[in-house]
This record gives sequence, C-alpha cells and structure tokens, in this order.
Amino acid sequence: MSDALSRRFIAAQEIVKNASEIALQMRPSPGGPQGSLKHAQDWLTETDGKIETYISKAIQSLFPEDGFQGEEKGKTRSGSLRWIVDPIDGTSNYARGRNRWCISLGLMEENVPTLGIIAAPCVNEFYTARLGKGAFMNEKPIHVSDVKDPKISMIELGWSHVSKIDEFLKNAEAILKTGAMIRTLGSGTMSLVDVASGRLDGHFEMAINLWDVAAALVLLREAGACISPFLENGGLHQMTPILTAAPGISDILSKTLHMSLS
Repeated sequence: MSDALSRRFIAAQEIVKNASEIALQMRPSPGGPQGSLKHAQDWLTETDGKIETYISKAIQSLFPEDGFQGEEKGKTRSGSLRWIVDPIDGTSNYARGRNRWCISLGLMEENVPTLGIIAAPCVNEFYTARLGKGAFMNEKPIHVSDVKDPKISMIELGWSHVSKIDEFLKNAEAILKTGAMIRTLGSGTMSLVDVASGRLDGHFEMAINLWDVAAALVLLREAGACISPFLENGGLHQMTPILTAAPGISDILSKTLHMSLS
C-alpha cells in the first residue's frame, strides 16, 4: 500500500472511532422511533446529519484533495480518491435504541473499493480492510464460513422501501426451499460484515445504495466471499441488487436467485 493510502487508512480509523462516540452519546433510548421518515420505514435522525458532517470536515481538513460522498448530502467533493460514508446504517434500529447499526466509511480509488472501516460500537466491533491486505475485526483476521450445505446455512434477505413485496416473498420462498434459514435484521452493511466474518453464509438485497456497501465490499473480497458485480451493474450511480455468499454455497444461491457471483 502506498504511503498516501496508509496515512488515510490510519486517519480514517481514528475519525470513525470519534464518530462512534458521537453516535453513542446521541443514541435514542429504547422505545418508539425517534426521527423523521424519508420514505416508508426509512428513518432519518439528527445523528445521521451530525456524523456525516463531522466525517466530511475531518477528512477535508486532512486530505482536501479527496472526493467525498455521503448518504444525506450526496457527492460534495470530487477527486480520484473518493470517500463514501453511511453515517448510520440501520437507522431504523438506531432510532429505536436497538444495537444493530454501524458507521461505514469506504475509500474508492478510481471507482475501485480500496479501504473499508466499519464500526458497530454497541457490540464493540471495529472492522477494517485494505485491498490485498486482509480483513479484520478488532485487529483479528476474519474469513467467510466454510458451510457447503444450504440446509445448515443462514442467509439474510435485505428489505428496503423500494422492494416489491411479491418479489421479496418469491425470493424468500426460493431461499427457504434450498433448506436455508433466513433473517432480516435491518442493516445491510452489518449483514455484509456478518458474511465476511462467517456469522452469515450469504446476503441478498434487491436494491441497495453505494454508501451501504462501499466499505463492506473490501471486507468481503478480502475475507474470501463471492460477490455479484454490484458496481458493474450500476451500483456507482443507483440502487442495485447485491448478492454475496461463502464459496461453499455460492453456486446454489447464484442459481436460486439468478445472479452471477465471482
């Protein structure tokens, strides 16, 4: 890794750790959701904006030549190196005081995912990955599961406000017919991280945004996951389907959901 990327990798980890402290301090108490609705079941909290602004300013002060794109304000700066942030992924969980949410910060070099930092502070997990250098949770290497039999596999099926109910149920039925167990837990990024760490054997979502996956794509690749061509299929510019799986069940999931994996 070049010195320039190494400096960014080290700095980004500190920035995300600081952002995690802000998010924990502002975290709502358990109960009914606190925030506003952008779309059906798509929540926005005060924390989302505060975290995105903090990360944007922190990166700009250190690396003013870098581009920046966030979920809430979009692309605000351009550059061959571009940071992609999801300030709170799993906002519907965060807004109710639940634990399954994270802060995701990825760096793309000429549209290639290069660095990934994901913090899940409620469960004290901090994920990092560098292209060609492995994936880690709390500084320990992670790898996808070695599950080969779908009948003992666990797959997350992501849901969003743009999902068509009939199509979602059709996909759920198809996965269940393989013998797999399905989950839907409200954070696409955390689900992708769970595939990378072997806690899940696959994840499928009919439409997901770049900021949800930019950091996780590096972790998945470095942890040995098979991944659909998300970026090539339009993920740089619009919501796009994603499928990722442990190699042992990648063929059956690919055939079941009619998506290629590599």
